[in-house]
Amino acid sequence: MHYHPGNMSTEELVGLYKALLKPRLIEEKMLILLRQGKISKWFSGIGQEAIAVGVTMALHPEEYILPMHRNLGVFTTRGIPLSRLFSQWQGKANGFTRGRDRSFHFGTRDYKIVGMISHLGPQLGVANGIALASLLQQKQEVTAVFTGEGGTSEGDFHEALNVASVWQLPVLFCIENNGYGLSTPTDEQYRCEDLADRAVGYGMESHIIDGNNVIAVYTQVSQLAERMRKQPRPVLLEFKTFRMRGHEEASGTKYVPQELMDTWAAKDPVINFQAFLREKGMLTESDEVAFKAQILSEIDTHLEQAFQEPPIVPAVDRELRDVYKPWDYEAIEAPKASANIRFVDAISQGLRQSMERHSDLVLMGQDIAEYGGVFKITEGFLEQFGKDRVRNTPICESGIVEAAMGLSIAGIKSSVEMQFADFISSGFNPLVNYLAKSHYRWGQEADVVIRMPCGGGVGAGPFHSQTNEAWFTKTPGLKVVYPAFPYDAKGLLATAINDPNPVLFFEHKGLYRTIRQEVPEAYYTLPFGKAALIREGMDVTVIAYGAAVHWALDILDNNLDILADVIDLRTLQPLDTEAIITSVKKTGKVIILQEDSLFGGIASDISAFIMESCFEYLDAPVKRVASLETPIPFASPLEAQYLAKDRFEEALKQLIKY
Repeated sequence: MHYHPGNMSTEELVGLYKALLKPRLIEEKMLILLRQGKISKWFSGIGQEAIAVGVTMALHPEEYILPMHRNLGVFTTRGIPLSRLFSQWQGKANGFTRGRDRSFHFGTRDYKIVGMISHLGPQLGVANGIALASLLQQKQEVTAVFTGEGGTSEGDFHEALNVASVWQLPVLFCIENNGYGLSTPTDEQYRCEDLADRAVGYGMESHIIDGNNVIAVYTQVSQLAERMRKQPRPVLLEFKTFRMRGHEEASGTKYVPQELMDTWAAKDPVINFQAFLREKGMLTESDEVAFKAQILSEIDTHLEQAFQEPPIVPAVDRELRDVYKPWDYEAIEAPKASANIRFVDAISQGLRQSMERHSDLVLMGQDIAEYGGVFKITEGFLEQFGKDRVRNTPICESGIVEAAMGLSIAGIKSSVEMQFADFISSGFNPLVNYLAKSHYRWGQEADVVIRMPCGGGVGAGPFHSQTNEAWFTKTPGLKVVYPAFPYDAKGLLATAINDPNPVLFFEHKGLYRTIRQEVPEAYYTLPFGKAALIREGMDVTVIAYGAAVHWALDILDNNLDILADVIDLRTLQPLDTEAIITSVKKTGKVIILQEDSLFGGIASDISAFIMESCFEYLDAPVKRVASLETPIPFASPLEAQYLAKDRFEEALKQLIKY
């Protein structure tokens, strides 16, 4: 192996060696502990240490790195106390996830590291969000993110590269090409000659670097990072390397030809660099022994601390509390001056006033800038707030949800407009597996609002009409808001943006231009988890949300002899269970109306809750009314048949007669 240290000093070179040696010695110890059953799993990076160490040494301490599960050298080079790493791997409280996740599935803002999730791809887009924050805050910082050659097959990889290129974000995309995605060789992963070639299609600079040569990694990444700080742009790096052990220890390496193992064993990044330093007289045998003794002593001391730490003591209250970031809701009442405006105007007004109140709030979505969005909610925003804060996005929902997460990690609020709620399925993975779980896992809030134009009744067919709130009310860590009136929409949107947790904000597009109301002109907020009792009566409790509230009111207006409590839930997560119980105890009969199809919808959970909480007060079974168990059809007669509205009246009358 040829090393070209250039003008690097002996001190710098020895520093690289010590940084390279530390993760190797830790790994060797962990493999012993794994065999002893003292840790549960291990993903070895032996043979790849030069990449993690070289990249980390090349970046500034304040620059974020998003590593993979065999990048131990990132964590050790950043100086994380080993006792905390060892506690993390043993599932103890001094770790970074309090036993809620294992290995390297964690982040730490103190050390500017954001660990991966098992789905691999989302962290690439998250790096884009962190880098975007760097640009917006004029920090001149680079963000580095790692993936393996297998991960480049995921759509998130391509979305992330495209967004980074379009927005010219200072991201180092680091591919560790070690020849195998678990056991699948590269010729079954891709057909291009080198993965670096993919950069051409994205208009992006790329380089191939010997990943086992720590000097090559350090010097080339240092030079690139310095140029990127001055001229922000993304760069794709392909590090050629090899892992000498299995994907994880249980996998083994039987699928690897012995000849290949022997070839790469001769390229060991630690042994070869050590030999180079000794040959140049920069490292003596006594130095080597002293360095190893010092590191091994540190390992043993910190291991003992971790072993002495007691196991996690489960506490239900703590687990439930940590799903969301606590925050103090600020009730802001608006002056009485109001105007009669449409639902769509209330959303636009609330969003604009939140942009004025939060000077760094970033809006992202397809066609939201010059065009003003397909529903014209952000019309005029570009002129008022500028293109940095009102950002058209490529058609890549997953990559943009991930970028929003990255902005949150960097301390910036964002709101993403799904052009239609249906399209969130293309961004489902990062939403439910990254944003929803981050605070519970390692205390990182996802300060993101995703606006969801939804609902039927407008002849938009199966791909533009879903009301898919049940996908998310079922996912711990997300909040779900679904207003039915302009007044509520504006105040709840303000609260959603103030809330540091991820919020799905459903806006029924059938209400956009059909419902009007007197709405305060000034900024105000409304609390989550507080339903509205919009009509009172003793005969029955009607529970609904969104357009279904208006359906219920229309039917009741045609049946004036039925006196009903009408509860507009307004937020589905959190849910106002107190309002439900109070009304049910009063009326004794309940009907729940939702636009979503019946099975698995939130009406089912509310019904079960009522049966468990109020059974002795019921005079009849809880009745649920919902749309048909089919996709939403396009033709008006078919859509009318699909929707629950026309079946509600008969169901209500049957319940009253029970």
